[in-house]
Amino acid sequence: MPAAIGILGGTFDPPHAGHVAVAVAAHAQLGLGEVRVIPAGQAPLRTGAPIASAPDRVAMCRLAFAEHPWAVVDEREVRRAGMSWSIETARELAQEFPGRRLIWILGADQLARLDRWKEAAALCGLVEFAVLSRDGIPTEPPAALAGVLRLTVLRAPAVQVSSTGLRAALRRGDSARNGLPLAVARHIDERSLYQD
Repeated sequence: MPAAIGILGGTFDPPHAGHVAVAVAAHAQLGLGEVRVIPAGQAPLRTGAPIASAPDRVAMCRLAFAEHPWAVVDEREVRRAGMSWSIETARELAQEFPGRRLIWILGADQLARLDRWKEAAALCGLVEFAVLSRDGIPTEPPAALAGVLRLTVLRAPAVQVSSTGLRAALRRGDSARNGLPLAVARHIDERSLYQD
């Protein structure tokens, strides 16, 4: 049986060491054949548009995951018009990879509001979920999905970094290198991103 495919979606504005760490943990612990890193065009539960352009966010994802040959940067959501609905992405992947297990990788903060995702129950029928606990957030699914959600809890060292915090540091002119892969930090410097 072919290895399962991991799906790591997000705005990746910018991609950071925490994103890489969760993908590495999922790949190793779940025996994934690949992890599809999918930058969102416009994430439905995020207020405001991404700050970096879609081409910059795709480029930064490629740089962040360049050392991991099993990571595939998938541009389908930035090419799709309108909101980036996870259910649409899951349906497309299920058609492209019939019979393959699809495992959506997410943080505990996203798991807690999974019932707010579009067609959440249908999504649970298409994919399994793997969650990385962080900052002491519980890894319990919303009660409305408890009967349909298939969930694995990942173990990984805590990486205390967030895209929001990194953008704020970059705006202040602080070094954000501790939370960024070196090639991503270089891209941000070269393109003067997040400096407004």
